[in-house]
Amino acid sequence: MVLNDLLGRKLSIMFSAVPSVIGYALMAGARGLWMLLLGRTLTGFAGGLTAACIPVYVSEIAPPGVRGALGATPQLMSVFGSLSLYALGLLLPWRWLAVAGEGPVLVMILLLSFMPNSPRFLLSKGRDEEALQALTWLRADSEVHWEFEQIQDNVRRQSSRVSWSEARDPRVYRPILIAVLMRFLQQLTGITPILVYLQTIFDSTSVVLPSQQDAAIVGAVRLVSVLIAAVTMDLAGRKVLLYVSASVMFVANLTLGLYIHFGPRPLTPNSTLGLEIMTLEGTEQPPATSFNYLTLIPLLATMLFIMGYAMGWGPITWLLMSEVLPLRARGVASGLCVLVSWLTAFVLTKYFLLAVNAFGLQVPFFFFSAICALSLLFTGGCVPETRGRSLEQIEAFFQTRRMSFRP
Repeated sequence: MVLNDLLGRKLSIMFSAVPSVIGYALMAGARGLWMLLLGRTLTGFAGGLTAACIPVYVSEIAPPGVRGALGATPQLMSVFGSLSLYALGLLLPWRWLAVAGEGPVLVMILLLSFMPNSPRFLLSKGRDEEALQALTWLRADSEVHWEFEQIQDNVRRQSSRVSWSEARDPRVYRPILIAVLMRFLQQLTGITPILVYLQTIFDSTSVVLPSQQDAAIVGAVRLVSVLIAAVTMDLAGRKVLLYVSASVMFVANLTLGLYIHFGPRPLTPNSTLGLEIMTLEGTEQPPATSFNYLTLIPLLATMLFIMGYAMGWGPITWLLMSEVLPLRARGVASGLCVLVSWLTAFVLTKYFLLAVNAFGLQVPFFFFSAICALSLLFTGGCVPETRGRSLEQIEAFFQTRRMSFRP
Protein backbone atom coordinates (compact mmCIF):
# COMPACT_ATOMS: atom_id res chain seq x y z
CA MET A 1 0.00 0.00 0.00
CA VAL A 2 2.90 2.34 0.76
CA LEU A 3 5.49 1.27 -1.82
CA ASN A 4 2.99 1.37 -4.68
CA ASP A 5 2.80 5.16 -4.43
CA LEU A 6 6.26 5.77 -2.96
CA LEU A 7 8.48 3.85 -5.40
CA GLY A 8 5.99 3.44 -8.21
CA ARG A 9 4.47 0.31 -9.70
CA LYS A 10 7.52 -0.92 -11.64
CA LEU A 11 10.10 -0.40 -8.89
CA SER A 12 7.79 -1.94 -6.29
CA ILE A 13 7.53 -5.10 -8.40
CA MET A 14 11.31 -5.16 -8.81
CA PHE A 15 11.78 -4.57 -5.08
CA SER A 16 9.72 -7.71 -4.38
CA ALA A 17 12.61 -9.73 -5.81
CA VAL A 18 14.71 -8.99 -2.71
CA PRO A 19 12.55 -10.82 -0.13
CA SER A 20 11.67 -13.44 -2.74
CA VAL A 21 15.30 -14.39 -3.50
CA ILE A 22 16.24 -14.40 0.19
CA GLY A 23 13.16 -16.44 1.09
CA TYR A 24 13.75 -19.15 -1.51
CA ALA A 25 17.44 -19.33 -0.53
CA LEU A 26 16.48 -19.82 3.13
CA MET A 27 14.06 -22.61 2.25
CA ALA A 28 16.52 -24.33 -0.09
CA GLY A 29 19.25 -24.35 2.54
CA ALA A 30 17.01 -24.77 5.61
CA ARG A 31 18.70 -26.39 8.63
CA GLY A 32 15.74 -25.95 10.91
CA LEU A 33 12.04 -25.20 10.98
CA TRP A 34 12.66 -21.51 11.69
CA MET A 35 14.47 -21.15 8.34
CA LEU A 36 11.51 -22.67 6.49
CA LEU A 37 9.06 -20.39 8.30
CA LEU A 38 11.17 -17.28 7.73
CA GLY A 39 11.68 -18.16 4.06
CA ARG A 40 7.97 -18.74 3.56
CA THR A 41 7.17 -15.45 5.31
CA LEU A 42 9.53 -13.53 3.01
CA THR A 43 8.19 -15.15 -0.16
CA GLY A 44 4.65 -14.48 1.08
CA PHE A 45 5.54 -10.82 1.57
CA ALA A 46 6.91 -10.70 -1.98
CA GLY A 47 3.74 -12.36 -3.29
CA GLY A 48 1.54 -9.82 -1.53
CA LEU A 49 3.60 -6.95 -2.94
CA THR A 50 3.35 -8.18 -6.52
CA ALA A 51 -0.36 -8.99 -6.13
CA ALA A 52 -1.06 -5.35 -5.31
CA CYS A 53 1.33 -3.79 -7.84
CA ILE A 54 1.19 -5.91 -10.99
CA PRO A 55 -2.54 -5.40 -11.83
CA VAL A 56 -2.17 -1.64 -11.34
CA TYR A 57 0.97 -1.49 -13.50
CA VAL A 58 -0.60 -3.57 -16.28
CA SER A 59 -3.82 -1.51 -16.36
CA GLU A 60 -1.91 1.79 -16.43
CA ILE A 61 0.34 0.86 -19.37
CA ALA A 62 -2.20 -1.11 -21.47
CA PRO A 63 -4.26 0.45 -24.30
CA PRO A 64 -8.03 0.28 -23.60
CA GLY A 65 -8.67 -2.16 -26.47
CA VAL A 66 -6.46 -4.92 -25.04
CA ARG A 67 -6.48 -4.04 -21.34
CA GLY A 68 -8.82 -6.94 -20.61
CA ALA A 69 -6.55 -9.52 -22.24
CA LEU A 70 -3.42 -8.08 -20.64
CA GLY A 71 -5.22 -7.73 -17.30
CA ALA A 72 -5.95 -11.45 -17.32
CA THR A 73 -2.31 -12.43 -17.87
CA PRO A 74 -1.28 -12.19 -14.17
CA GLN A 75 -3.96 -14.76 -13.30
CA LEU A 76 -3.00 -16.84 -16.35
CA MET A 77 0.66 -16.87 -15.36
CA SER A 78 -0.26 -17.66 -11.76
CA VAL A 79 -2.17 -20.75 -12.85
CA PHE A 80 0.57 -21.76 -15.29
CA GLY A 81 3.15 -21.35 -12.54
CA SER A 82 1.11 -23.51 -10.16
CA LEU A 83 0.86 -26.29 -12.73
CA SER A 84 4.56 -26.03 -13.54
CA LEU A 85 5.53 -26.31 -9.88
CA TYR A 86 3.07 -29.19 -9.44
CA ALA A 87 4.87 -31.03 -12.26
CA LEU A 88 8.32 -30.16 -10.90
CA GLY A 89 7.25 -31.31 -7.45
CA LEU A 90 6.74 -34.80 -8.85
CA LEU A 91 10.34 -34.85 -10.11
CA LEU A 92 12.40 -32.74 -7.68
CA PRO A 93 13.01 -32.84 -3.92
CA TRP A 94 11.52 -29.88 -2.08
CA ARG A 95 14.90 -28.16 -1.65
CA TRP A 96 15.47 -28.11 -5.40
CA LEU A 97 11.90 -26.92 -5.85
CA ALA A 98 12.84 -23.86 -3.77
CA VAL A 99 15.92 -23.36 -5.96
CA ALA A 100 13.68 -23.49 -9.05
CA GLY A 101 11.63 -20.66 -7.53
CA GLU A 102 14.62 -18.33 -7.96
CA GLY A 103 14.46 -18.62 -11.77
CA PRO A 104 11.28 -16.64 -12.48
CA VAL A 105 12.39 -13.93 -10.05
CA LEU A 106 15.64 -13.36 -11.93
CA VAL A 107 13.85 -13.40 -15.30
CA MET A 108 11.34 -10.84 -13.97
CA ILE A 109 14.14 -8.47 -12.91
CA LEU A 110 15.85 -8.81 -16.29
CA LEU A 111 12.72 -8.13 -18.35
CA LEU A 112 11.40 -5.30 -16.16
CA SER A 113 14.69 -3.45 -16.52
CA PHE A 114 13.73 -2.82 -20.15
CA MET A 115 10.22 -1.59 -19.29
CA PRO A 116 9.32 2.05 -18.59
CA ASN A 117 7.57 3.31 -15.49
CA SER A 118 3.82 3.88 -15.59
CA PRO A 119 3.16 7.20 -17.41
CA ARG A 120 0.43 8.02 -14.88
CA PHE A 121 2.80 7.52 -11.97
CA LEU A 122 5.50 9.65 -13.64
CA LEU A 123 2.99 12.46 -14.23
CA SER A 124 1.88 12.31 -10.60
CA LYS A 125 5.51 12.95 -9.65
CA GLY A 126 5.88 15.91 -12.05
CA ARG A 127 8.10 14.04 -14.53
CA ASP A 128 6.10 15.04 -17.60
CA GLU A 129 8.81 14.62 -20.25
CA GLU A 130 9.73 11.16 -18.99
CA ALA A 131 6.03 10.24 -18.92
CA LEU A 132 5.60 11.26 -22.58
CA GLN A 133 8.65 9.19 -23.55
CA ALA A 134 7.27 6.20 -21.64
CA LEU A 135 3.85 6.45 -23.30
CA THR A 136 5.45 6.80 -26.75
CA TRP A 137 7.56 3.70 -26.10
CA LEU A 138 4.56 1.72 -24.86
CA ARG A 139 2.38 2.63 -27.84
CA ALA A 140 5.24 2.35 -30.39
CA ASP A 141 3.75 5.47 -31.95
CA SER A 142 4.63 9.16 -31.89
CA GLU A 143 0.95 10.16 -32.18
CA VAL A 144 0.11 9.81 -28.50
CA HIS A 145 -0.39 13.47 -27.62
CA TRP A 146 -4.19 13.25 -27.30
CA GLU A 147 -3.96 10.31 -24.88
CA PHE A 148 -1.10 12.01 -23.03
CA GLU A 149 -3.11 15.21 -22.62
CA GLN A 150 -6.09 13.25 -21.27
CA ILE A 151 -3.90 11.50 -18.70
CA GLN A 152 -2.09 14.73 -17.84
CA ASP A 153 -5.36 16.61 -17.30
CA ASN A 154 -6.66 13.86 -15.03
CA VAL A 155 -3.46 13.74 -13.00
CA ARG A 156 -3.45 17.51 -12.53
CA ARG A 157 -6.98 17.40 -11.14
CA GLN A 158 -5.76 14.83 -8.63
CA SER A 159 -2.44 16.35 -7.66
CA SER A 160 -2.87 15.54 -3.97
CA ARG A 161 -3.67 12.37 -2.08
CA VAL A 162 -7.17 11.63 -0.86
CA SER A 163 -7.81 13.02 2.62
CA TRP A 164 -10.07 11.39 5.21
CA SER A 165 -12.71 14.08 4.64
CA GLU A 166 -12.66 13.49 0.87
CA ALA A 167 -12.91 9.74 1.45
CA ARG A 168 -16.52 10.31 2.53
CA ASP A 169 -17.33 11.62 -0.96
CA PRO A 170 -19.35 8.99 -2.91
CA ARG A 171 -17.24 9.75 -5.99
CA VAL A 172 -14.21 8.49 -4.06
CA TYR A 173 -15.50 5.75 -1.77
CA ARG A 174 -17.89 4.11 -4.27
CA PRO A 175 -15.20 2.76 -6.64
CA ILE A 176 -13.04 1.75 -3.67
CA LEU A 177 -15.99 -0.02 -2.04
CA ILE A 178 -16.83 -1.83 -5.29
CA ALA A 179 -13.25 -3.05 -5.68
CA VAL A 180 -12.99 -4.18 -2.05
CA LEU A 181 -16.37 -5.97 -2.10
CA MET A 182 -15.47 -7.74 -5.33
CA ARG A 183 -12.29 -9.11 -3.72
CA PHE A 184 -14.29 -10.09 -0.63
CA LEU A 185 -17.02 -11.87 -2.60
CA GLN A 186 -14.44 -13.54 -4.84
CA GLN A 187 -12.96 -15.34 -1.84
CA LEU A 188 -16.35 -16.12 -0.31
CA THR A 189 -17.22 -18.18 -3.40
CA GLY A 190 -14.92 -20.80 -1.85
CA ILE A 191 -12.03 -20.84 -4.30
CA THR A 192 -9.20 -20.95 -1.75
CA PRO A 193 -10.50 -23.68 0.61
CA ILE A 194 -11.59 -25.78 -2.39
CA LEU A 195 -8.13 -25.58 -3.94
CA VAL A 196 -6.34 -26.08 -0.61
CA TYR A 197 -8.40 -29.12 0.36
CA LEU A 198 -8.98 -30.37 -3.19
CA GLN A 199 -7.46 -33.82 -2.77
CA THR A 200 -9.02 -34.42 0.64
CA ILE A 201 -12.45 -33.33 -0.64
CA PHE A 202 -12.11 -35.86 -3.45
CA ASP A 203 -10.97 -38.51 -0.96
CA SER A 204 -14.05 -37.92 1.18
CA THR A 205 -16.54 -38.04 -1.72
CA SER A 206 -15.53 -41.41 -3.24
CA VAL A 207 -14.36 -40.06 -6.60
CA VAL A 208 -13.67 -42.62 -9.29
CA LEU A 209 -10.04 -41.57 -9.96
CA PRO A 210 -7.10 -41.20 -7.56
CA SER A 211 -7.26 -37.76 -5.96
CA GLN A 212 -3.81 -36.75 -7.30
CA GLN A 213 -5.03 -37.28 -10.88
CA ASP A 214 -8.20 -35.32 -10.15
CA ALA A 215 -6.15 -32.39 -8.86
CA ALA A 216 -4.01 -32.38 -12.01
CA ILE A 217 -7.12 -32.47 -14.24
CA VAL A 218 -8.69 -29.57 -12.35
CA GLY A 219 -5.45 -27.57 -12.67
CA ALA A 220 -5.40 -28.08 -16.42
CA VAL A 221 -9.06 -27.00 -16.70
CA ARG A 222 -8.22 -23.88 -14.70
CA LEU A 223 -5.42 -22.94 -17.09
CA VAL A 224 -7.58 -23.38 -20.20
CA SER A 225 -10.44 -21.40 -18.64
CA VAL A 226 -8.24 -18.41 -17.76
CA LEU A 227 -6.91 -18.47 -21.32
CA ILE A 228 -10.50 -18.34 -22.63
CA ALA A 229 -11.21 -15.37 -20.35
CA ALA A 230 -8.12 -13.53 -21.61
CA VAL A 231 -9.25 -13.99 -25.23
CA THR A 232 -12.92 -13.07 -24.71
CA MET A 233 -12.72 -10.35 -22.06
CA ASP A 234 -12.33 -7.50 -24.55
CA LEU A 235 -14.96 -9.03 -26.88
CA ALA A 236 -17.78 -10.02 -24.55
CA GLY A 237 -17.16 -7.44 -21.84
CA ARG A 238 -16.46 -7.76 -18.12
CA LYS A 239 -20.04 -7.93 -16.85
CA VAL A 240 -21.15 -10.70 -19.21
CA LEU A 241 -18.27 -12.90 -18.06
CA LEU A 242 -18.99 -12.07 -14.42
CA TYR A 243 -22.63 -13.15 -14.90
CA VAL A 244 -21.61 -16.39 -16.60
CA SER A 245 -18.90 -17.04 -14.02
CA ALA A 246 -21.17 -16.56 -10.98
CA SER A 247 -23.94 -18.67 -12.55
CA VAL A 248 -21.59 -21.56 -13.32
CA MET A 249 -20.06 -21.44 -9.82
CA PHE A 250 -23.55 -21.38 -8.28
CA VAL A 251 -24.59 -24.53 -10.16
CA ALA A 252 -21.30 -26.28 -9.36
CA ASN A 253 -21.35 -25.51 -5.62
CA LEU A 254 -25.02 -26.44 -5.32
CA THR A 255 -24.37 -29.72 -7.15
CA LEU A 256 -21.48 -30.57 -4.82
CA GLY A 257 -23.56 -29.78 -1.77
CA LEU A 258 -26.49 -31.88 -2.95
CA TYR A 259 -24.24 -34.77 -3.96
CA ILE A 260 -22.51 -34.83 -0.58
CA HIS A 261 -25.86 -34.64 1.23
CA PHE A 262 -27.78 -37.23 -0.82
CA GLY A 263 -25.04 -39.15 -2.67
CA PRO A 264 -23.21 -42.39 -1.79
CA ARG A 265 -21.32 -42.43 1.47
CA PRO A 266 -17.50 -42.67 1.39
CA LEU A 267 -15.94 -45.87 2.60
CA THR A 268 -14.30 -44.30 5.65
CA PRO A 269 -16.07 -45.01 8.96
CA ASN A 270 -16.64 -41.34 9.70
CA SER A 271 -16.49 -39.13 6.61
CA THR A 272 -16.40 -35.85 8.50
CA LEU A 273 -13.60 -36.80 10.85
CA GLY A 274 -11.94 -38.58 7.96
CA LEU A 275 -11.50 -35.27 6.14
CA GLU A 276 -9.57 -33.81 9.06
CA ILE A 277 -7.50 -36.95 9.59
CA MET A 278 -6.55 -37.17 5.92
CA THR A 279 -5.59 -33.52 5.89
CA LEU A 280 -3.25 -33.92 8.83
CA GLU A 281 -1.94 -37.43 8.29
CA GLY A 282 -2.37 -37.99 4.56
CA THR A 283 -4.25 -41.31 4.79
CA GLU A 284 -5.25 -42.76 1.46
CA GLN A 285 -8.74 -43.48 0.24
CA PRO A 286 -9.67 -47.17 0.50
CA PRO A 287 -10.07 -48.85 -2.87
CA ALA A 288 -13.64 -48.94 -4.19
CA THR A 289 -15.19 -52.32 -4.55
CA SER A 290 -17.22 -51.45 -7.65
CA PHE A 291 -17.41 -48.72 -10.24
CA ASN A 292 -20.17 -46.17 -9.77
CA TYR A 293 -20.78 -43.47 -12.35
CA LEU A 294 -22.16 -41.20 -9.62
CA THR A 295 -18.60 -40.83 -8.32
CA LEU A 296 -17.84 -38.73 -11.41
CA ILE A 297 -20.13 -35.98 -10.12
CA PRO A 298 -17.68 -34.41 -7.59
CA LEU A 299 -14.92 -34.31 -10.20
CA LEU A 300 -17.15 -32.83 -12.91
CA ALA A 301 -18.74 -30.31 -10.52
CA THR A 302 -15.33 -29.20 -9.26
CA MET A 303 -14.06 -28.84 -12.82
CA LEU A 304 -17.18 -26.78 -13.59
CA PHE A 305 -16.57 -24.58 -10.55
CA ILE A 306 -12.92 -23.99 -11.43
CA MET A 307 -13.88 -23.26 -15.03
CA GLY A 308 -16.52 -20.74 -13.95
CA TYR A 309 -14.18 -19.05 -11.49
CA ALA A 310 -11.27 -18.85 -13.93
CA MET A 311 -13.47 -17.38 -16.69
CA GLY A 312 -14.73 -14.44 -14.65
CA TRP A 313 -14.46 -13.84 -10.94
CA GLY A 314 -10.85 -14.98 -10.91
CA PRO A 315 -9.11 -12.68 -13.42
CA ILE A 316 -11.76 -9.94 -13.78
CA THR A 317 -11.77 -8.94 -10.11
CA TRP A 318 -8.03 -8.29 -10.32
CA LEU A 319 -8.50 -6.28 -13.51
CA LEU A 320 -11.49 -4.24 -12.29
CA MET A 321 -9.64 -3.49 -9.06
CA SER A 322 -7.02 -1.59 -11.04
CA GLU A 323 -9.53 -0.09 -13.51
CA VAL A 324 -12.14 1.47 -11.20
CA LEU A 325 -9.90 2.78 -8.41
CA PRO A 326 -9.29 6.56 -8.59
CA LEU A 327 -5.72 7.53 -9.46
CA ARG A 328 -5.17 9.45 -6.23
CA ALA A 329 -5.97 6.38 -4.13
CA ARG A 330 -4.96 3.63 -6.55
CA GLY A 331 -1.77 2.57 -4.80
CA VAL A 332 -3.17 2.44 -1.26
CA ALA A 333 -6.61 1.12 -2.29
CA SER A 334 -5.15 -1.73 -4.36
CA GLY A 335 -3.16 -2.80 -1.31
CA LEU A 336 -6.33 -2.63 0.77
CA CYS A 337 -8.13 -4.87 -1.76
CA VAL A 338 -5.39 -7.49 -1.60
CA LEU A 339 -5.34 -7.29 2.20
CA VAL A 340 -9.10 -7.89 2.41
CA SER A 341 -8.88 -10.69 -0.14
CA TRP A 342 -6.14 -12.64 1.60
CA LEU A 343 -7.50 -12.09 5.09
CA THR A 344 -10.81 -13.54 3.89
CA ALA A 345 -8.98 -16.46 2.26
CA PHE A 346 -7.06 -17.10 5.49
CA VAL A 347 -10.20 -17.11 7.65
CA LEU A 348 -12.08 -19.41 5.26
CA THR A 349 -9.18 -21.84 5.01
CA LYS A 350 -8.62 -21.78 8.77
CA TYR A 351 -12.24 -22.52 9.69
CA PHE A 352 -13.25 -24.71 6.74
CA LEU A 353 -12.43 -27.97 8.54
CA LEU A 354 -14.08 -26.74 11.74
CA ALA A 355 -17.30 -26.05 9.81
CA VAL A 356 -17.06 -29.45 8.10
CA ASN A 357 -16.65 -31.30 11.39
CA ALA A 358 -19.43 -29.30 13.05
CA PHE A 359 -22.06 -29.28 10.27
CA GLY A 360 -20.93 -31.65 7.52
CA LEU A 361 -19.06 -31.17 4.25
CA GLN A 362 -22.20 -30.16 2.33
CA VAL A 363 -22.86 -27.02 4.43
CA PRO A 364 -19.84 -24.98 3.19
CA PHE A 365 -20.83 -25.71 -0.41
CA PHE A 366 -24.40 -24.53 0.21
CA PHE A 367 -22.91 -21.36 1.73
CA PHE A 368 -20.62 -20.86 -1.29
CA SER A 369 -23.56 -21.29 -3.69
CA ALA A 370 -25.52 -18.60 -1.79
CA ILE A 371 -22.55 -16.23 -2.14
CA CYS A 372 -22.45 -16.91 -5.89
CA ALA A 373 -26.14 -15.93 -6.12
CA LEU A 374 -25.35 -12.74 -4.17
CA SER A 375 -22.47 -12.04 -6.57
CA LEU A 376 -24.93 -12.06 -9.47
CA LEU A 377 -27.01 -9.35 -7.79
CA PHE A 378 -23.89 -7.36 -6.91
CA THR A 379 -22.65 -7.49 -10.52
CA GLY A 380 -25.98 -6.27 -11.86
CA GLY A 381 -26.43 -3.44 -9.39
CA CYS A 382 -22.94 -2.13 -8.68
CA VAL A 383 -20.29 -3.15 -11.22
CA PRO A 384 -19.81 -0.83 -14.24
CA GLU A 385 -18.84 -2.11 -17.69
CA THR A 386 -15.28 -0.94 -18.41
CA ARG A 387 -14.60 -2.59 -21.76
CA GLY A 388 -13.09 -0.21 -24.29
CA ARG A 389 -12.94 2.71 -21.83
CA SER A 390 -9.75 4.49 -20.87
CA LEU A 391 -8.94 4.75 -17.17
CA GLU A 392 -9.81 8.45 -17.38
CA GLN A 393 -13.24 7.67 -18.85
CA ILE A 394 -13.88 5.11 -16.13
CA GLU A 395 -12.97 7.66 -13.48
CA ALA A 396 -15.25 10.22 -15.13
CA PHE A 397 -18.10 7.71 -14.85
CA PHE A 398 -17.91 7.82 -11.06
CA GLN A 399 -17.74 11.61 -11.20
CA THR A 400 -20.67 12.14 -13.58
CA ARG A 401 -22.33 8.68 -13.81
CA ARG A 402 -21.88 8.85 -17.56
CA MET A 403 -19.17 7.29 -19.72
CA SER A 404 -17.54 9.84 -22.01
CA PHE A 405 -16.08 8.89 -25.37
CA ARG A 406 -13.71 10.60 -27.69
CA PRO A 407 -15.68 12.36 -30.42
